[in-house]
Formats: sequence, structure tokens, C-alpha cells
Amino acid sequence: MRWTGVVFTGLVMGLASLFQLSAITVLSHVCLGIMCITAAFRLYYKLLEVLRWNPGVHPFQSYLDYDSSLTDKETVMLVEEVVLLIAFAVTEMKRLLFIENMIDSIKFVLLLYLLTYVGIATNGLTLIIAAVIAVFSLPLLYKKQQVRIRKVVRAFRAFVKKIRNLFDSLYALVRPSSPPASKPAPPATPVIKQKSKSK
Repeated sequence: MRWTGVVFTGLVMGLASLFQLSAITVLSHVCLGIMCITAAFRLYYKLLEVLRWNPGVHPFQSYLDYDSSLTDKETVMLVEEVVLLIAFAVTEMKRLLFIENMIDSIKFVLLLYLLTYVGIATNGLTLIIAAVIAVFSLPLLYKKQQVRIRKVVRAFRAFVKKIRNLFDSLYALVRPSSPPASKPAPPATPVIKQKSKSK
């Protein structure tokens, strides 16, 4: 919970500061703040080492020993995933822009039209801050209000099912009825021709 609060506060404050400052300025100030804290700890441990109260242990040795490098196999896998995602995005954009499927392109147009109103009402940074707040707050809200949320979700599903059944019944009324199938004609009795006997 403590680290979650620290990360959440840092993210929200960093994103909110982007409203007034540039990204480079915010990144520089964040790095300077981190280095002020680490330098203070390093000097404190160095002083303890000079006074022989500390056996010379680095305060951040665990972070320095952590190996964050990637192996050749992990690098190849990561590059393949990135390339596949880019290729998939390009393929989908071509399919939607050049109208391969009419229904999907209409949905895409409606989505873009709604996004224009979202862009007028707010900007991308506000949406990112709202997404960060939702990611950190929704799990806690669900944990505390789990029973109530399940009831609301169940009622919403029942409402959607009722609306779907209503549309299905209306479609069944509007749809033209198929003509009744004609009864098969009885098989014709074969006519046997009798040969006239020659006298």
C-alpha cells in the first residue's frame, strides 16, 4: 500500500505538472529530486563509514547489483512482438481507411466522430491523468463495494438482454413472412398401353 501510494502520487503530480511545464523540464526536475535524495543517503552512509559506525555498505547496492540487461533471446522476442504489433496496426488502419469492410469502416467513422467531441471537451493529458486515477482506484473500489457492483452489473446485463429481446421481437414482426410451402403433387400413375392384337 505504501509503494502504491508513492507511485500514484508521483504519477499524478508529474502528469499535472505537464500542464504548465514541458516534458523535458519535468523529467529534469524529477531526476534532480531523486539525485538529491540518493546523494543525501550516500553522504550519510559515507559519514558513518568514516566514523567506523558502518562497515562500508553501499545504501543502494541491491539496486546496483540488479541485472536489468536483456539476453539475446529476450531481445529478439521483444523486437518480434513490437514488429508484429506495428504490422497489425498498419494492416488494420489500411483495412479501415480503404473500406475493406463497410460495417467496420462505419464503426471507425463513428468512433472518430465521437473522439472529435472528446477532443473539444478535454485534451489527451487530462484523459491520461483520469486513466491513472482509475487504474489505481477502481480495484480498491471493487474490493470494498464488490457485492453492490455485482448487483449493478447483473441488473445491467438483464436490461441489455431485455432490450435485445425487444429488438428481436420487432424484427420478427417486421420481417416478411415466407410463403407457405406448396404440397408436393401426388405421383402420376403410369399409363399402360395395351397393344392391339393383330388379327
